[in-house]
Amino acid sequence: MKQCCTACGLLASADMPAAEEARVVAEEMGCAVIYEYDVDVAGIHRLFPCLERMAEADALVVAAGREGTLPAVVAGLVVAPVIGLPVSTGYGLGGGGEAAIYSMLQSCSVLTVVNIDAGFVAWAHSEKIARQ
Repeated sequence: MKQCCTACGLLASADMPAAEEARVVAEEMGCAVIYEYDVDVAGIHRLFPCLERMAEADALVVAAGREGTLPAVVAGLVVAPVIGLPVSTGYGLGGGGEAAIYSMLQSCSVLTVVNIDAGFVAWAHSEKIARQ
């Protein structure tokens, strides 16, 4: 079985539903899933051990709310394709996931982005990558 992975940056408990949806879908599709929670760019030192564990992954789904920076950072550090999953957390200007999706779409890193809170779509795409 090929391996899919998820690295989910959870900045608040409100991020959990989309990230968990992605994980459950991946497992139901038969992917071996490695996941990490509470990884974010505010504490970037927590990211590096996670990436070492995920070095052999075929694809990574990276969830992020608020400013949505984590998927772009991860995409700049790994060889595998990264699917950014913007999450509808955040408040004020750009709340509801808007800032996160705009940040991911405008990233300089090579990154695929799905719609806000679209955990199913993110993992369905990663599963297609893993089966190649």
